[in-house]
Amino acid sequence: MRKIVAGKLHGIHVTDANINYHGSITLDPDHCEEAGILPMEFVEIWNKNSGARISTYVILGERGSRCCILNGAAARTCQPGDQVIICNSVYLDESAITEIQPRVLTFDRDNRIREILSYSVTRDTRGRYSFSVLNGSNARLSVPTLASGD
Repeated sequence: MRKIVAGKLHGIHVTDANINYHGSITLDPDHCEEAGILPMEFVEIWNKNSGARISTYVILGERGSRCCILNGAAARTCQPGDQVIICNSVYLDESAITEIQPRVLTFDRDNRIREILSYSVTRDTRGRYSFSVLNGSNARLSVPTLASGD
């Protein structure tokens, strides 16, 4: 089994940090549903401003609030206004990698969804992997690749 990205909130902005709450991250249910993130699910959070990386679980806030609130100990890692990446994952057998298309949401400064993307992994007839980022219409977006030896 391999740990694989299942969904991401990429570049969402922290709206509050509440050290006195008993833990977790509070997110808008609309964002969670769109990305496939469940309440009580553990997620990884990567702070684009500070580089901090933490793990905590999701609780749902008010629907439509566009909130991203770090609570308890997690509040020490992020400040309101910081841009973070929130990622959930699943464990899959490697053979199932081509069967999933994780959803990736990107955000504007007010935490409105800017883009809905998905990741796609395919295999050619020789068994080699290929990775693509698809936009909402399933059109492939340009993904930089490294030449051998880079």
